[in-house]
Amino acid sequence: MNLLSRAAAGERLEREELLQLYRLPLPEVASVAHELRLKRSNPRVVTYLIDRNINYTNICTVACNFCAFYRTRRQADAYVLSFEEIGRKIEELMRIGGRRILMQGGVNPDLPFEWYLELLRYLKTHYPEVRIDAFSPEEILGLEKLTGRDCEELLTELKEAGLDGLPGAGGEILVDEVRAKAAPARIKSRDWFRILDTAQRLGLYTIATMVIGFGETYEQRVEHLLQIRAQQDKALREYGQGFAAFAMWTLQTEHTRLKGKAPGATAHEYLRQLAIARIALDNIPNLQASWPTLGFKVAQVALYYGANDFGSTMLEENVVSVAAGHNRTHATVRQIVRHIADAGFTPAERDPYYNILRYPDVEAVLAEKPPTPLPLA
Repeated sequence: MNLLSRAAAGERLEREELLQLYRLPLPEVASVAHELRLKRSNPRVVTYLIDRNINYTNICTVACNFCAFYRTRRQADAYVLSFEEIGRKIEELMRIGGRRILMQGGVNPDLPFEWYLELLRYLKTHYPEVRIDAFSPEEILGLEKLTGRDCEELLTELKEAGLDGLPGAGGEILVDEVRAKAAPARIKSRDWFRILDTAQRLGLYTIATMVIGFGETYEQRVEHLLQIRAQQDKALREYGQGFAAFAMWTLQTEHTRLKGKAPGATAHEYLRQLAIARIALDNIPNLQASWPTLGFKVAQVALYYGANDFGSTMLEENVVSVAAGHNRTHATVRQIVRHIADAGFTPAERDPYYNILRYPDVEAVLAEKPPTPLPLA
């Protein structure tokens, strides 16, 4: 049985076998990835989430070369949102039916740990029905350094105050050689895994991520996937839950210090890497398509290269869009439903754990007048 036949049969491929997939014709690799996607998730359905990104501060001391979002505390456009400003953004989300926020910021040394606890308590008091997935591993590492306490203590208190989960941001390529070139002060791979492992042990929601285009080798991409897979094996075995999904996108460098220094990645590279991720990550059933970096059309194609989810409305994406210099900051439910249906699938609104909440009436959604964009608080 050849390599692709074994992959299609669900056999686990190891390092050298995964590397061979980069040398095979893309349509053949894609065909296997799509076959596995159909087996591992509902073959007729593509899911999506109504949520909002909230960046509570842009002040950060890590200063990644690929980030155009961060500011120093002395810059005129540096900010920290008030609790009330964050609340108004949540109210805008709730008006369109969303009940989940993804809240991240920079590593801001001026915000004490108690500020984070008070923020969570405020949000859970005023918006108890809204789920809060917040504070990337980089931010938790910053809080460890700020307080001198370990992440288990910090995450336990944050969970008690209302934290529901941690974003998987900061993964990029989980090989320190790559990370040191792109952002010397960036969180190291071992700390990324240590913090997310602790979150999983505490029952917090997590997802795995990947960003390609730093000039990393195929071997380094495979190493990233193998480490994610190993962590998922451990989490499922020891904690009964692990990463809810895997999300991947391409590096955007237009307005960053990496412009001209990192190659980025084409749509062709993205689709191949997505297909290989579907084959490699046999223990993560849900893979997201990325419309913010490559647009809706490539995201539609991704649904035939291993993805079973169209991502989320986001409502306000600031980090990737600023780096890329484009305006793909949010999507409407109408746009997402239309693109899923046009790709030949049944759209389904989900929760963060990929439980289906409802199947929208596609004809009714498409017949609606496109909504006026919400003002950003």
